[in-house]
Amino acid sequence: MTTAAQTPPATMAARTPGRAQPDRAGIWITVALVIGLLIMVVPFIWMLLGSFKPTSELRQVPPTWWPVQGTFDNFTELFSRQSFGRFFFNSGVVATLVTLGNLLFCSMLGYALAKLEFPGKRILFVLVLGTLMVPSVVTFMPLFIVVSNLGLVNTHAGLILPFLAGAFGVFLMRQFIMGIPDELLDAARVDGAGEYYIFWRIILPLCGAPLATLAILTFLGSWNAFLWPLVAALTEDMYTLPVAVALFSTGQQESNLGIQLAGAVIVVVPVLIVFILLQRYFTQGIAMTGIK
Repeated sequence: MTTAAQTPPATMAARTPGRAQPDRAGIWITVALVIGLLIMVVPFIWMLLGSFKPTSELRQVPPTWWPVQGTFDNFTELFSRQSFGRFFFNSGVVATLVTLGNLLFCSMLGYALAKLEFPGKRILFVLVLGTLMVPSVVTFMPLFIVVSNLGLVNTHAGLILPFLAGAFGVFLMRQFIMGIPDELLDAARVDGAGEYYIFWRIILPLCGAPLATLAILTFLGSWNAFLWPLVAALTEDMYTLPVAVALFSTGQQESNLGIQLAGAVIVVVPVLIVFILLQRYFTQGIAMTGIK
């Protein structure tokens, strides 16, 4: 009898006629991924290159890809003639405090829903999940009325307080904390540790990955928020960067595209820095919390 080791290569190849199919499928998948990458990256490259072009070159037809008359005037005017420092400060304060608030309160709520027993726990969790199904536009007007009645319109508090805890953050932290062994917490309780000690010294040190994920998503959403700051900020000194960039203009009729693109570049840079610093933890957090 002919053994498998004695089977000629031609015979083995004949038994696997579909062996070349995965390679062909891999090529098509690679092509699709490259096309998708280009669709996502090309607008950012155009924005970056356009920020170094004068407005006349941005409006010419046919358009140029590489700056023919490269200039830093857009960035110079952005930082000198506009109140850009104030806008950057507003965005930084709002995004940082909103992110820190979500890290604290969402982790506390997630711990309570995952490991503590109290009446109405399941009902409360269902309500948290239910808020994820409600479009933000539905709650926009009631939220503005509440903030207005509290006298917080056109203040940093009015831009920050409504978003200090999000339902998605609570769900994310709960799902991860549920995976922490109960025996670890019971051992701490036997040693006399209270719930606050367990939360600060045991739970939070184990939640690095989901906290990084929540930080990236929250910072990204708060830094790029446009509609709420546009409505809640009544004067120019309270504008955030997205609002200011959208309203930059040279006159009543014509927008300065160069300054807008330069402002958009400055808006994107902090988000990229945060993501680059936390991307490893972001990937771990998505994988370990079971979100597909």
